[in-house]
Amino acid sequence: MTVSAQLDKLDAESVTIEERSPFQVVMRRFIRHRLAMVSLAVMVVIFIVTLLAPYITSFKVDEINVSKYFVPFGTVDEPTGRIHYLGTDNIGRDYFSRIIYAGRISLTVALLSVLISETIGIFVGAVSGFYGKWVDAILMRFVEFMLTVPTLPLLLIISSMLLRNEDLIPIPESVLKFVGNIMLLNPRDARNAVLIVVVLAGFGWLSSAQLMRGTVLSLREQTFVEASRSLGGTNIWIIMKHMIPNAMAPIIVDASLALAGYVVAEAALAFLGFGIQDPVPTWGNMLSATQTYMFDKPWLPLLPGIPIFVCSLAFNYIGDGLRDALDPRLKL
Repeated sequence: MTVSAQLDKLDAESVTIEERSPFQVVMRRFIRHRLAMVSLAVMVVIFIVTLLAPYITSFKVDEINVSKYFVPFGTVDEPTGRIHYLGTDNIGRDYFSRIIYAGRISLTVALLSVLISETIGIFVGAVSGFYGKWVDAILMRFVEFMLTVPTLPLLLIISSMLLRNEDLIPIPESVLKFVGNIMLLNPRDARNAVLIVVVLAGFGWLSSAQLMRGTVLSLREQTFVEASRSLGGTNIWIIMKHMIPNAMAPIIVDASLALAGYVVAEAALAFLGFGIQDPVPTWGNMLSATQTYMFDKPWLPLLPGIPIFVCSLAFNYIGDGLRDALDPRLKL
């Protein structure tokens, strides 16, 4: 019997087609990216550890014992029986506790900066690309001008001004309380963290605005936009309902890649003395504190440096996996 004859005898109910939602297709493609999955697992573990910092660590971040500075790894605190898993710093503070709390602060700053900057970039880019003409000209010329300005020197100048002048940008108490609860900081330290987020997000939305504009420019000529307008949809409704949701794929990838940049940027500001200051621990200011002792104890910079490297690498691999998963041209 030929193959065609066998196919003719097949009952219609015996032939099934597996249907997948767009989300299932994206997840299947993402799971196939092994480095992205490993990186995602690493970041989930890091986030869980930082969230459980008060329960994992046995020392407070500001607990000082000047008689036990730079003790070796695994040293036991004889009076209490607690263990210094990574030793202590130059004034006897437990390194393991400070690195975990620093991760909570540094990663929270990066996440908040990404959320704020991407939100601003999405709306500016969507409005610019959809309306075009003079609106697009004004917004994009401003974006292009800001992109030509050297970012790091400007970040240093602005962060220094904001941190020294508490009245320059008033911050609501509710915001300080919210950030303080997340990062386990008092209101004064929470204010510094909020200002760093404002500084980073204030310059981080430019690239996402350009990306959203380019995507919206290609979408606004599609037939579904004309159909929505013919049904009485306003411009704001079309932007919010159709433009932004259909342009989110490249923004998601950009946000995942931007996380790595914000982790490094926050560390750079703190390292140069313009970010969150000691005694509040961040990976950047902990790295800065090792400069004086790194020649005698060359492993010290590795303790805060390795988490910065691991998180940056993991976020980049996750972004690479999302880029492949969200690419409609990629074959299953």
